[in-house]
Amino acid sequence: MNQKTTISSKGRATTANQRVTLRTIADVTGLSLSTVSLSLRGGTTLKQETRDKVAEAAAALGYVPDRAGVRLRTGKTNVIALVLDGSGDSIDFARKMIQGIGQSIQGTRYHMTVTPEFDRHQSPDNIRYILDNRTADGVIITHTTPRDKRVQLMIDADFPFVSHGRTEFYTPHAYHDFHAEVFATMAVDRLAAKGARNVLLAVGDDSTTNHHNIVTAYHRAAAKAGINAQILDTRLDGLRFRTHAEMRTLGLELAKLADHPDGIICDSEMYSIALLSGLQEGGLMLGRDVHMIYKQTSDIVPTLFPTLDSIREDVFAAGVELTRLLLKRIEGEPAQQLQTLAEPIASWRS
Repeated sequence: MNQKTTISSKGRATTANQRVTLRTIADVTGLSLSTVSLSLRGGTTLKQETRDKVAEAAAALGYVPDRAGVRLRTGKTNVIALVLDGSGDSIDFARKMIQGIGQSIQGTRYHMTVTPEFDRHQSPDNIRYILDNRTADGVIITHTTPRDKRVQLMIDADFPFVSHGRTEFYTPHAYHDFHAEVFATMAVDRLAAKGARNVLLAVGDDSTTNHHNIVTAYHRAAAKAGINAQILDTRLDGLRFRTHAEMRTLGLELAKLADHPDGIICDSEMYSIALLSGLQEGGLMLGRDVHMIYKQTSDIVPTLFPTLDSIREDVFAAGVELTRLLLKRIEGEPAQQLQTLAEPIASWRS
């Protein structure tokens, strides 16, 4: 059987079916074993030329760290875990979040695992598994609730984590969040400037802290602008959330009302598309009969409705920031120093 053979700088031959170790990289580069080990651990005391040499050799040889060995030696896994909400209301949210985190850990010793959550009532089990088995050095969670059980578990365990979203816990924890209060205020002010006087807010999961922040700021801004403010119940019969088809039907019903809303704010791209479809089928013209401002997380809606105003959340940048905060938390930086907000980005198109 033919085997691909690599000759090291010291004359040793390694075959393709042999595991590449630190010793292999040391032989190929001519560096000491301790230098190679320090370089792969991100040692900043080494020259950049040395770190580049080791990194290039490791990539060329296909080096994969022995995680079991690393864990035995250091107690670390070199893994960060992303526990990601599986709801589909925000288009491209998951992909951009993963890309942001993935880019941020390139060149570090960390790798990422992703656990999707499709049932938030089960979410503490995912965190409990990570804590009990120490499968990661730190955790990123999304879509937090005011008294999030996942957050409570990690605070109690003094385990490094960062949340994409705020909570109401008195004990500080690391977080990065979209500044929802500014989003709601900007949207109300924009609609009021366009002459809207009967505004409707369609906001998603009412169990999240984000929902509370948006609703509170919405009522405050509407009162200041002197416009009528209503909230659309996205739940059906108070139990389950409306499907996109049901939201489309609701848009059609709204269009038939004599006092239909002349301004709509929506924090979900999927709900925005569904509502707009129903409103248009009902005979309302965007920009004339009704104005809408939605929270943008992808380039899909601007393609379908190029004149529609949006306020964007940069989810990729959120992934980058969450990773930065988590790595600092793992290093021991106090949680109260690791709390940031992302400012909304207005895209006024009409």
